Amino acid sequence: MILIAAGSSLPFCDIDSQQLVLNGFLALGRVAAVKNVSPFYETPAWPDPADPPFVNAAARIETALSPAALMAALHGIEAGCGRVRRAKNAPRTLDLDLIAYGAQCSDGADGGPVLPHPRLESREFVLAQLCDIAPDWRHPGTGKTARSMLAALPTRTARRIS
Repeated sequence: MILIAAGSSLPFCDIDSQQLVLNGFLALGRVAAVKNVSPFYETPAWPDPADPPFVNAAARIETALSPAALMAALHGIEAGCGRVRRAKNAPRTLDLDLIAYGAQCSDGADGGPVLPHPRLESREFVLAQLCDIAPDWRHPGTGKTARSMLAALPTRTARRIS
C-alpha cells in the first residue's frame, strides 16, 4: 500500500487550500492510480498555531515508480501549485508527503526518502485521514495500526470539513 498525505495553508493564484489539495491529487493521477482519497480535514498550523490552518487529506495510490521517482513527481506537483521551500514548517501552498511505500523501511541513507515518513505516529494531521482510508494499515517498523496510533495521541484538534 502506497500512502500520500497532502496539506495546504496558503492560496495560490486565487485557488484556495482545499482546491489545491484536490488539484494535487488530480495531478498525481497522471503518474499513479489514485485508488482512494480521504475526506478533508482542517488542522491548526504547527509549530506556530498563529499561522493559517491547514487543509489536509490522504490518498492511497498504486504506481510502478520507485519511491525516489515518486518523491520527485510529488515535488514537481508541489512546484506546479506554487510551492516554494523557504523555511521548515512554514505555511505553504501544497505539501505532498510519501507516508508509506508498501512494507519498505528506509532511513534515507541511499538518497531516497525516509520510509515510513518520520514522526507520522505523532501527527494527527496525517493519522486522522489515514484512518478514513486505511485504518488497519500497519507501520512496517512498529506494527502499530493507523487507528491505534491515532487513538494514542494525547489531544485531537483535526476537524473534518463537510
